[in-house]
This record gives sequence, structure tokens and C-alpha cells, in this order.
Amino acid sequence: MSNLSTKNSLHKLYSWLPIIVLFISVLNEFDFNYLNLKYFSFNFPFILIFFFTLKDFKHFDYFLVFIAGLINDTVVGLPLGISSLSYTLICIATSYLRNITIRPNAIKDWFYFLFIISLINSMNYSILTLFFTYNLELVGYLINTFFTFSFYMIFVTIFKYYIKGLND
Repeated sequence: MSNLSTKNSLHKLYSWLPIIVLFISVLNEFDFNYLNLKYFSFNFPFILIFFFTLKDFKHFDYFLVFIAGLINDTVVGLPLGISSLSYTLICIATSYLRNITIRPNAIKDWFYFLFIISLINSMNYSILTLFFTYNLELVGYLINTFFTFSFYMIFVTIFKYYIKGLND
């Protein structure tokens, strides 16, 4: 009997894994500076939020995504609400795509992801430079968008295995 309850609690933890990984990724804010890769960065939370919102994952709550954005702003040092707005806009755009799509297509989703992250990064750049007078390099945002777009399919493959394992 205890084996059954242990399996059930592990299954619950496993089903909440994407939101746990989201919080770990915004708390960690990993960087590749120690590898001396000057022009390499990608936004893992964007990929995670887009995929699990697109799949309408039951434990991926938008309020928790908003809270993760607030935590990200605190860790990174951005004005409070910038990341939350970005994450929420990704959720809204992705749920819109999910609702209008009759037949899902991974390539179309991938290019829609490019459009969304380009829009979000340009909005962040504009807000931070115009209203908060941050001195940002546009090249950094372009590189981040490129690598985030490039790594999307790799992480989608991993996430699909996760969902398959969850359903088994």
C-alpha cells in the first residue's frame, strides 16, 4: 500500500516538473560567461512557457508563470514586471495559436515562436531603453533571439519525451 502512495506522490511531483524547472531556471539565471562565449545566450523560460502553454499542460498555471517573471526581474535586476509581462504575453499568444490551430504543425509552431520572441524582445528593448534609460546593445537581443529560436526544436523533442513518459 505504501508503494502505491509513493508512486502516486512521485507522479504528482513529476507532473509539476515543468513549473518547478521554470522556477529553477529563473532563480538560477545561468550564464555562459565562464566559458568565454561572448555572443551566446538563449532564453530557456521562453521555450518552456511557449511549449507547455501550446500543449495546454494542466499544471502549467499562468499565475505561476507571472510569479516566475517577478522572480526573474528580482534576480536579474530589471524593473519589476518586465519579465512577467513578457511571460504573460507569450502565454496569451500561445493560447491564441492553440485555439485557432486545426492541425498542429511543428514547423509552423517554430516560426510562430520566432515571431513571438522577436516581438517580446523588441518590446523589452524598447521599454527598457525608452522608459528606463537602460543602455542595452541590440546585438545581444538579436543573438538571444537567434539561439532561443535555434534551440527550440531540441527542447521540444525533450519535452515530448517528458509528456510521453507522463502519459504512460
